Amino acid sequence: MSETDVVRAVCPGSFDPITYGHIDIISRAARLFGEVIVAVGTNTTKNYMFSMDERLRLTADALAHLPNVRVVQLTGLLVRFCERLGAEVIVKGLRFSTDFDYELQQHHMNNSLSQVDTVLLPGGREWGTVSSTMMRECAWNGADVSEFVPPAVNAAILAKVAETATS
Repeated sequence: MSETDVVRAVCPGSFDPITYGHIDIISRAARLFGEVIVAVGTNTTKNYMFSMDERLRLTADALAHLPNVRVVQLTGLLVRFCERLGAEVIVKGLRFSTDFDYELQQHHMNNSLSQVDTVLLPGGREWGTVSSTMMRECAWNGADVSEFVPPAVNAAILAKVAETATS
């Protein structure tokens, strides 16, 4: 198989913060595809804990053990981003049926705009209910989220909460 035969996939998200649930999906995608591009984007409906630079760094650090994974900033429409990078597949994780309903709608729209396909991976049993939103909410309210995020991410969360508390 040559370099041009490698199937490239994109795992998009805001990763604010990256969790073990994200890492599970991305690790599984890395076993299925020759290259996985983790696309860190901005969702205008979310209030972020971390800046884009912080999210890129934390995500790259958390995935450094996966040699066929790289982390980049997502700009523009997802399917156009995929086309620019030569990605054939979008990989999304599913936790609940509401995720499936939303992702199926997204797939239909994306597929009408491009030839990029979508692969949906169910969340693992251990991390299937973990969300970044839940991590942020718990952390802002003093809960320990260390079992759900890598140690460096937990340290960044604690620092951000402490920084905000003293502001």
